[in-house]
Amino acid sequence: MNLPQTREEVVARARALRPRLAKDSPRIDAEGADPTENLRLLGEAALHRINVPTEFGGLWDGGPYGGWREVIETIVEISAADGSTGQCWSTTVLVARELFASGLPAETKQQLAGELIHEGRRLVASNAETGGTGRVLGRRVPGGLVVNGTKTFNTNSGGGGRDLACVSFDLDGARHQALVRLDDPALELRHDWDNMGQRGTYSQTIAYRDVFVPDGWHFASHQPDPYFLCAAMLLHGALLQGIGEGAFEATTAYLRELNRASMPKFGTALEDPLMHRQLGEMSSELAAARALLLTVAAELEAPPVDAGEMGVRGFRAKVASTMAGVGVSARVHDLTGARSTSNRYRFDRFWRNARTFASHDSIDAKNALIGAYELSGRFPSISDYFRF
Repeated sequence: MNLPQTREEVVARARALRPRLAKDSPRIDAEGADPTENLRLLGEAALHRINVPTEFGGLWDGGPYGGWREVIETIVEISAADGSTGQCWSTTVLVARELFASGLPAETKQQLAGELIHEGRRLVASNAETGGTGRVLGRRVPGGLVVNGTKTFNTNSGGGGRDLACVSFDLDGARHQALVRLDDPALELRHDWDNMGQRGTYSQTIAYRDVFVPDGWHFASHQPDPYFLCAAMLLHGALLQGIGEGAFEATTAYLRELNRASMPKFGTALEDPLMHRQLGEMSSELAAARALLLTVAAELEAPPVDAGEMGVRGFRAKVASTMAGVGVSARVHDLTGARSTSNRYRFDRFWRNARTFASHDSIDAKNALIGAYELSGRFPSISDYFRF
């Protein structure tokens, strides 16, 4: 297998795959299908080597967020091709980083490293219980433990097979996590994801029915790194940034091909200053948001300020990329016209994907938190602004 040798090569491989990944995006959206082929291509490119520590054969070094700038740029490139593919890939990013920082045995980590790098293994963050049957519970048994309960949101679970869900649960009064193969017969995959946008993320419900987890594949949860909030905001922002860039790329490609002006007084799109103005505005919004996103991601690798200030910088970056992504994707048809509303193109998917993911948490709440910080100079209580 031809592995990427540097973190920059990971980004370059993602960028090179972008046109190929984009071809399947309309079908993924139309069918609400898992982006199986796209993720196979990304797996063959071994992009997750960037999320495996060097001691296990990867490219991740330099602390909890080593290589985070390149990780974020990779997510932007993948998400520009297809929003669902980007969210699925970024889910594996977060889970992989958590697993390698956990108390799992070195042998388990080495096996996971091999599966991520050489087999394109996909990981699921099986955490959400809202709307379910209550807390997921574990109990100890000889040789391991047993997990019971329901998780209501399991992005990236559409691949099935040997892919792994990292499920959180209560055990002995504390929070624990375990790795469970999606082909375990004790799992009930509900196949109930049917959403306005991000339709290919396959964020279905999973029920755990007396699932046995052997020792070596479960661990006690640890307190999040104080800089995790910034990292998560950047990852979310990268997805929205990518969707916006994908929308802009689709718009300009369509306009070049049709080359039709907005009004009869202009001969072609190339002669239409109104179109030029709008495209210039959209381009500048995306470029500014990307610059902020990557700047903060680079800072996070060796934070120059405390976790509170980095958290605010992460929020600012997410706000900028969210506004750019949602705003640009909403303006596609203003430029491309009525013909472009054909389901042949499915250009509306960009806005639906951006709007769906941007609804994860409120822009107003993020701006209010940033504003409170600017006035007080202190990072406010995050629970005053967001529900968990």
